[in-house]
Amino acid sequence: MNLSIQILLALVLSVAVGLGVGPEGLPFVNKWIAPIGTIFINFIKMMIVPVVFCSLIVGVTSLGGDGKKLGRISAKTICLYLITTAIAIVLGFAVAGIIHPGAGLELAGKAAPKVKEAPTFMQVLVNMVPTNPIESMAKAQILPIIIFALFVGVGITQVGSKRSNPLIDFFDASAEVCYRIIAMVMKFAPYGVFALLLPVVCKNGPKVLLPLLSVIMCVAIGCILQCVLVYSTLASVGGGISPFKFFRGMSEAMMLAFTTCSSAAALPVNMKNCQEKLGLSREVTSFVLPLGCTINMDGTALYMGVCSLFIANVFGVNLTSSDMIMIVFTGTLASIGTAGVPGAGLIMLAMVLQAVQLPIEGLALVAGIDRVLDMFRTCVNITGDGAVCCVVDKSERARVEVE
Repeated sequence: MNLSIQILLALVLSVAVGLGVGPEGLPFVNKWIAPIGTIFINFIKMMIVPVVFCSLIVGVTSLGGDGKKLGRISAKTICLYLITTAIAIVLGFAVAGIIHPGAGLELAGKAAPKVKEAPTFMQVLVNMVPTNPIESMAKAQILPIIIFALFVGVGITQVGSKRSNPLIDFFDASAEVCYRIIAMVMKFAPYGVFALLLPVVCKNGPKVLLPLLSVIMCVAIGCILQCVLVYSTLASVGGGISPFKFFRGMSEAMMLAFTTCSSAAALPVNMKNCQEKLGLSREVTSFVLPLGCTINMDGTALYMGVCSLFIANVFGVNLTSSDMIMIVFTGTLASIGTAGVPGAGLIMLAMVLQAVQLPIEGLALVAGIDRVLDMFRTCVNITGDGAVCCVVDKSERARVEVE
C-alpha cells in the first residue's frame, strides 16, 4: 500500500478512535500512545539540521561559486513567498467575509494567553548571523544554519577544485545518507501519525470544537482554496508540473506537516520528495525549501485574516478597508520573523491585533483551538514551499537552456 494512503488511513483511524475513547481515555493515551508519536517526531527532528546543512552546501557548491545565480535565486524565492503570503491573507478575509465566523459568540470572561513578544526586523537580521554555529545547530535554528551553510559552500568553491573536491564529495555523500535515513524513518510514519493525532482528538472532542466550528471551517476552506487555486496554478503554469503530479508528490510531506504542526519537522521529507517525486534539482530545493521553512507562512497568514475578522465580530468591531490593508502588510512582514514551529501563529496574530487596535483578549478564544488550526496552516505552509520551488526550478532550467 502506498505510504501516503497508509498515513491517510492512520489519520482517519485516529479520529475514529479518539472520538470513541473521548476525554476519559486521555490519561491512558497520554501515557502509552502519545510517546510513540514523540519518538517519531524526534527521529524526524534528528535529521533536520544534517539535511539542511549538507544539502544547502551541496546546492551552493553545485552553482560553482556563481554569486549572481545565488542572488537571482534568492530574489525570486523571497518575492514569490511574500506574494503568496499576501494572497493568503486576502483569501482569508474573503472566506471569513462570507461565513462571518464569531457572529453572536461571547468571550465569556476568558483570560488572554501569554504570547511571547515578536522580534523586531533588526533583531531578525542580527539573529540571522550565528555567533556560534554549533549552538545554532544544537538549537535547530534554521535561519542561522542557512547563513552558515551558505558561507561554507561559497568558501569551498573559492578554495579550488583539487583541494575542495574531497569536501564536495563528503557533503554530497552526507546529504544522500540523510535522505536514506529519512526514507527509513518514514516507514514508521503511519504509526507516528496515529499516536500524534489521537491525544488531540481525545482532548478536543466535538463538544469543544463545535462552538468554534465556523472559525475552523473558514481556515480549512481557505487553506484548500489556497492549495487548489494558488499552488496548483504556480506548479502547472510557473513550474510545468500538473496539479495531480504536484499534490501526489507533496502528499507525504503535507500529511506529516498536518499531524506534527511543524514546517521544520516536515522539511527533510519535503526536500526528499521534491527531488525524487517532482524531479526538482538539488541546488534549487536545497536553498528554496529551507528558506521557505523560515519565512514562508502562507497558512499562518490566511489564519490571521480569518481570526482578525473573527475577533472583530466577537467584540463588535468594524474593520475598515485601511485596517485590512494594514493586516495584509503587517502579516506579510511578520511572516519573515516567525519560525516554522508550533505556536508561532499566535505571535503573528498578536502583532496583527495590536497593529489594528483589536482587543488582545481575543487570543483566548483562538488559543483554545489553535492546535487544530495549526494543522491546516502548517500543511499549507510547506505546500507553498513546494509550489514556489517548482517555479524557481523551471525558471533556472529555462535560463540555462537560453544561455
